[in-house]
Amino acid sequence: MQDNIKKITALGLLVTLGIVFGDIGTSPLYVMKTICHATPGYGPDYILGAVSLVIWTLTLQTTIKYVLIALRADNKGEGGILALYSLVRKGRKRYLYILAAIGASTLVADGVITPAITVTTSVEGLQAIMPDPPVIPVTLLIISLIFIAQSQGTSAIGKMFGPAMLLWFLMLGILGAANLGHDWSILKAFNPWYAVRILIDYPGWWLILGAVFLCTTGAEALYSDLGHCGRLNISVAWIFVKLMLILNYLGQGSWILAHPADMGPDVNPFYAIMPHWWLLPGIIMSALASIIASQALISGSFTIFSEAMNIDFWPRLRIKYPTSLKGQLYIPSVNLFLFAGCILTVLLFRSSANMEGAYGLAITVTMLVTTALLAIWLRQRGTRRWIIYSFLGTFTLIEGMFFCANLFKFMHGGWYTLLIAGIITATVIIWKRASRIRSKYFTYSRAHDNIPVVAGISTDRDIPKYASNLVYISRSPDPLMIESKILYSIINKQPKRADHYFFLRVEFTDSPDTLEYSVTELLPGKIFSIGMRIGFKVEPRVTLYLRQVVEDLVAAGRLDLVSAYTSLRTLNIPGDFRFTVIHRVFSPSSDCRPGERRIMNLYERLRKIGLDTTDALGLDTSNTTIENVPLILASRNRPRRIKEIFP
Repeated sequence: MQDNIKKITALGLLVTLGIVFGDIGTSPLYVMKTICHATPGYGPDYILGAVSLVIWTLTLQTTIKYVLIALRADNKGEGGILALYSLVRKGRKRYLYILAAIGASTLVADGVITPAITVTTSVEGLQAIMPDPPVIPVTLLIISLIFIAQSQGTSAIGKMFGPAMLLWFLMLGILGAANLGHDWSILKAFNPWYAVRILIDYPGWWLILGAVFLCTTGAEALYSDLGHCGRLNISVAWIFVKLMLILNYLGQGSWILAHPADMGPDVNPFYAIMPHWWLLPGIIMSALASIIASQALISGSFTIFSEAMNIDFWPRLRIKYPTSLKGQLYIPSVNLFLFAGCILTVLLFRSSANMEGAYGLAITVTMLVTTALLAIWLRQRGTRRWIIYSFLGTFTLIEGMFFCANLFKFMHGGWYTLLIAGIITATVIIWKRASRIRSKYFTYSRAHDNIPVVAGISTDRDIPKYASNLVYISRSPDPLMIESKILYSIINKQPKRADHYFFLRVEFTDSPDTLEYSVTELLPGKIFSIGMRIGFKVEPRVTLYLRQVVEDLVAAGRLDLVSAYTSLRTLNIPGDFRFTVIHRVFSPSSDCRPGERRIMNLYERLRKIGLDTTDALGLDTSNTTIENVPLILASRNRPRRIKEIFP
C-alpha cells in the first residue's frame, strides 16, 4: 500500500489528507482568535491586514518553500530535517550536525505542545454550549487515550484518518464560504498591500506576526511526512487543503468585521461562525481532527528519533513494530516522554490562550535551520548562485521576522519549548562528541597479517573449543581490517578455538528500508567478514539476518555448517553459534583533557537510558557474551612517575 499511495490516485490523495495535513489543518482552531487577542481595540484594517498576512504566509512559506522546493529534497523518498541533513552532510564541516540537532530538537519540542494546544482548543468549544465545561479533565483524558493507543499501532484508526480529514476540510471550506456574506470587503485581503501596511501602521507588529505564524507551523511536519505519501500526492492535495483553509480564514475574518462587539476575550471566531445546531458536531469533529494532528506529530517524533539513532545522534532505544505495515514503528520511551510533556503542558498552562505564548518560537528555529540546509542542498545540485542567494535571503528574512516576533513570547511560555529543545540538543551534542572521541581510540590491524594466527588457533587441539561458529560484532569500516581488541580477545585474553570465525559489521543507515549484506572471505571456508546495512525503519534482528546470510553461503558451497564433532556430524547436525560483543568502558585512569573527561562521564550516564548492544541488535541473549574492556584516553604526554631503583 505504501508504494501505491506515492502515485496520484484517489486513495493516495485521501490517505495524504489523513496523514500529512493534520497539524496545519487544525490551525484555524486558534489562529484568528490569537490574532484578535494580540492587539486590543483593533479596526477593520487590522483584520484585513492580518488575514492578508495569513494568506501570503501560506503562499510564500508553505507553498513555495515546502511544497515546491523542500519536498524535492528527499533522502530515498524520506523527508524531514534529519533526512535533509543526511543528504548534505558528506564533505561538509564536522560541526554541521549541531545545526541539524537544533532543528530536530525544536521540532520535537513542537511535537510536545501541539497535541496539548489542539486538543485543548477543540474541547474549549464546549464553552459555546455549556457554562462551565470540564475542559482540563476532558483534555487530559483524550491525550491519555491518544498515547495509550500508540502501543497497538495506528493501522486500524489510520483507516479513518483520510475520510475524517476530508470531512474536516470540507467543513472548514463550507463554513468559511457561508460566512463571507457578513462583509465582502474581506476579499481585499488577497491584496498583499494590506499585509505590508499592517506591519507599518501597527507598533505592535511583532505580536501580530507571532499570532499569524501559527497558521504555518504544520509546514515542517508536512515535509517530515514526505516518506509516507510522496511528493506528488502532497502537492496535489495541498491545492485543496490551502483553498479550504483560506476560505475558513476569510469567513472568520468576515464575521469579525461584521460583529466587532461580539469578540469578547472568551470568544473563538472558529466556533462563532458555526450555526448553533452544528456546534456539537463541529466540536466533535474538531476533537477528532486534533487527535489526528496529534497522531501525525507523535508518529513523526518516532521517525525523528529512529533517524537520530542511525546517524549516531542518540542512544539506541527499544523500537517495537506493532503492525505488519512496512515502516510503522513505536518507541515506548519516546511515547512516554511526549505523553509526560503534553500532560505537563496542559497542567502548567491550563488554557489554549496561555499555550499560544509557548507555541511557535521553537518551530521558527526549525524552519531557519531547514532554510540553511536547503541552501546547501541547492548548491550541491548545481543551482545557480543568484537563485540560491535569493532563496536564502527571502526565507531568512521572512523566518527571521517570525523568529523575532516569537521571541517576545519567551517570557509568556516560549521558554518552555526552548527548554525542552535545549535539553535534547545538549544530549545530541554530548553523544556525538563522545562518539567521535571514542572513535579516535579504536585501533585496527590488517586482517591478512593476523589470519595465520587465527587459523592456527582454529586447528590447535590443545586449545578447548570455544564454539563451532564464533561471531564478533565489529565496528571496523573496512572488511579487511579487524579491531585490535577483537584480535586480543581471540588470541591473547583466552585463545578461542572455533571452526569458523565471523566478523560482523553492522551499519545503521539513514535510508529507511535498506536491508542488505556483503561477504568478504578472509580465509575461504573459515574466516568471513560480513557487512550488514540496516535502514532506520527496519527492525534490527541481526541473529535472524545472519542466519539467512549463512544459509546463502551454505547454498553457494562457500561454508560447511555441519558440526565438526564426530557424533554430531554423522547425524548432519549444524554447529552452534556464539556471539561476542566487546564493550568499551571509559576508564577513570585516562589521562585526558578535563573537557573530554566530562564529556565521557556524561556519555557513560547517557548510555544507561539506551539499550546495550545485545538488545539493540536483536541478538540472542542465550548465546551472547559481553567482554568489558577499558577505554583509556591519553591525549597528553606526561613524564614517567616511577623510576628504576634496583641495580
